[in-house]
Amino acid sequence: MTSTFPDISISTERLVLRPYDETDIPAHTEMMNDELIVAWTTVPHPYTTAHSEEWVSRIAPAERTEGRGIVLAVTEFLTQRLVGTVHLRNTNWHTRATEAAYVTAPWARGEGYATESLLAVAQWLFRDRHFERLELRTAAGNTASQQVAQKIGCISEGVLRNAWIARSRTEDGGWTDIRTDLIVWSLLPEDLEGAADQHADAGYSGFTDWN
Repeated sequence: MTSTFPDISISTERLVLRPYDETDIPAHTEMMNDELIVAWTTVPHPYTTAHSEEWVSRIAPAERTEGRGIVLAVTEFLTQRLVGTVHLRNTNWHTRATEAAYVTAPWARGEGYATESLLAVAQWLFRDRHFERLELRTAAGNTASQQVAQKIGCISEGVLRNAWIARSRTEDGGWTDIRTDLIVWSLLPEDLEGAADQHADAGYSGFTDWN
């Protein structure tokens, strides 16, 4: 029988991580058309309302119900505005390992939201679900994503050469595919304590509760 993650919400001091719903469609559509997200992910471009509707109604829920992972919409606690997404995928239930991907809306960058949300998910994953490994893969040129990995305590394990296709702007304003390396990062339960303490000192906790 396939294992699955529970249908949960995770709260931090500033954020609520929860399943996507229909009210997120306009903000999700806008976020996924951001140039940095187009450049470093494989999302369709242009990203339409129809893409968002399929994501909210079918793709994201199926990740959980079919045992592959879980998709969480990251929202501000005070405004309920969509901040980004944390996506656990390629989950191996035998080894208790999964891979994290994340995006942040352009208006929310620079606030530490990606770090806070990913740290909260890692704490829940290790402490509540008893996982043993969280893996991240970042494109070689995606320094912002690499900084998030470092801030939550990830260890760089090596480089997968020429393993990813990113996108770059062309002179005529279009997009072209470019080959790039992937940096592999890992986080184990014992790596987490220092990162959690560091963020508590900065004025917010990794998580307050989940349900």
